[in-house]
Amino acid sequence: MGSAVLLRDHDGRILLVEPTYKDYWELPGGVVEADESPYDAAVRELAEELGLTVSPGRLLVVDWVPPRAGRTEGVMFVYDGGVLDASQTDAIRLPPQELRSWAWSTLPQAQQRLSPLLARRAAAALEAATDSGTVYLEGGNQVGGP
Repeated sequence: MGSAVLLRDHDGRILLVEPTYKDYWELPGGVVEADESPYDAAVRELAEELGLTVSPGRLLVVDWVPPRAGRTEGVMFVYDGGVLDASQTDAIRLPPQELRSWAWSTLPQAQQRLSPLLARRAAAALEAATDSGTVYLEGGNQVGGP
């Protein structure tokens, strides 16, 4: 189980991080630890990965991730981190052993940087943030609803 946070700037771009141990970018977040709620994991991961103290808002996405080679199935939660102002952006500090860089990304840029599954999840989260909904996904694809 994992949690991530959708952070935006005033231009509507989303914040992505580039892990040192993967060949694609991600939304900030990570694994939910034992005896930790998904929300608390999101808060912790923002502090660990970006050095930010942010209280995420509502849940935007629940994404069931099917099993694949070497991994069991999982569930990913994405929370609304809101819009960062200039002082928050200036305060971002990365752990060099874990993250190479971060970048504001338009949705087309995000689709190039993210894996296909993560690109679908990020697009759904961005849409949910702008229409006040919560989306259920399976493997990054919307299930049910209109």
